[in-house]
Amino acid sequence: MKEETLVLIKPDAVKRGLYSPITQIYLYRGGLMAQRVKIFRFDKETARRFYEEHEGRLYRGEPYFDKLIEHAVSGETVSLVLSGENAVRRVRELNGATNPAEAAEGTIRRKFGDPIHIERNAVHGSDSVKSAEREIAIIFGKNGRVRP
Repeated sequence: MKEETLVLIKPDAVKRGLYSPITQIYLYRGGLMAQRVKIFRFDKETARRFYEEHEGRLYRGEPYFDKLIEHAVSGETVSLVLSGENAVRRVRELNGATNPAEAAEGTIRRKFGDPIHIERNAVHGSDSVKSAEREIAIIFGKNGRVRP
């Protein structure tokens, strides 16, 4: 089934100049099409709304929501709306496990993520079509146009 999903290339990866190699993995290895691209910087309010499902969750027994938000606002983020057959599943497979230390060899997070600081795992990918719709609306606006 053809669908759209959202990918964020996080500030840690953007700062290291990894936008192009990561994007190429989605397009060439994943066979996905880039429908929209936006480079932006999260403000705290938008970052909190975007990542609200993570509030209260623990990583290694410690809350990580505040670290996730601080990282999100720390620099530029590249957002990609990707489309293709089973796009959500394909992106999640290419990304690998959330924790780069647990991600399979050859995945984006294993190759480019920080295994100690989970918030610096290089990329975010929507976990469902419904989440993708919500996240795309937050980043690009409800009508799909790029927000300033």
